Amino acid sequence: MARAYDVALLDLDGVVYTGARAVPHAVEVLAEARERGMGLAFVTNNASRTPKAVAEHLVELGVPAQPEDVVTSAQAAARVVAERVPEGASVLVVGGEGLEVALRERGLRPVRSAGADSASDSASGSGGDGPAAVVQGFAADVGWAALAEASYAVARGVFWVASNADLTIPTERGIAPGNGALVGVVRAATGVEPVVAGKPELPLHRETILRTGARRPLVVGDRLDTDIEGAHNGGVDSLLVLTGVTTPEALLAAGAGRRPTFVAEDLRALLEPAVTARRDGDAWVCGGWSARVADGALAVTGEGARIDGLRAACAAVWAEEADAAARVDTGGVVERLGW
Repeated sequence: MARAYDVALLDLDGVVYTGARAVPHAVEVLAEARERGMGLAFVTNNASRTPKAVAEHLVELGVPAQPEDVVTSAQAAARVVAERVPEGASVLVVGGEGLEVALRERGLRPVRSAGADSASDSASGSGGDGPAAVVQGFAADVGWAALAEASYAVARGVFWVASNADLTIPTERGIAPGNGALVGVVRAATGVEPVVAGKPELPLHRETILRTGARRPLVVGDRLDTDIEGAHNGGVDSLLVLTGVTTPEALLAAGAGRRPTFVAEDLRALLEPAVTARRDGDAWVCGGWSARVADGALAVTGEGARIDGLRAACAAVWAEEADAAARVDTGGVVERLGW
């Protein structure tokens, strides 16, 4: 796969690292993929950190990376804004340093108040018209005051962009509210829907293609609702790795717009030929496994690598009509495969 695709568009958390630790096999696999000629782009919905900070974290983990290898939803959001407002316009930021750096890269001025004559707005040189846009991204210190400033501006009709709409964010202590939850506060206060720049929407995909020049990219991710759906929206192939949030059960239940092209246990699949199940009569086979749906129930037989069994099982369920696929009884199959 590292030779079949020119650039891997890699999600970070759950794919390359989990918190402060690299995902098993990630460091050596990515080094070998580069040796085989595959470009690597690290694509993240996290708008709080700058590309430089992300690259430094990757280097600490043993993955050589430069800031230009990192593409963030903050950069995608900044481009969306820059296409709608005049150069040099002030933009109200609700979020972290990553948004401010991305806006300055586009010749825009970040401010922290919706008021036309506030101290922060005046100091920024924004003039007397207030911000021309609002950009909202995740930061751990976003509080009521910042959300109120966004609400004041959005309620006046100011153009509003959200870096991403992820409702949750994984932390070392568990699952916490993500940017989508904070966006929901402003939405509830104003009744307005933002333009969303991050995965699964197209602006971040477009930003990545523009920055990498990819001709045949492969999206690599661990989430169905952002990475894989984003690949579908962008019309490119995808690889789901099971080192992050997606479980085999969730994969079997995936809707048509969230089904990956390829499934693998981890990034080692990049160094191997692409594997998919094939049809054999009324069954789907992969490796030593065979899977079929009969009378609304999924059954698997055989033996071998559990990932091959999951590939066969997914193919069998996904071959059903949409309504029928959603009703397939998969009980016991995941355990039968050894997950």
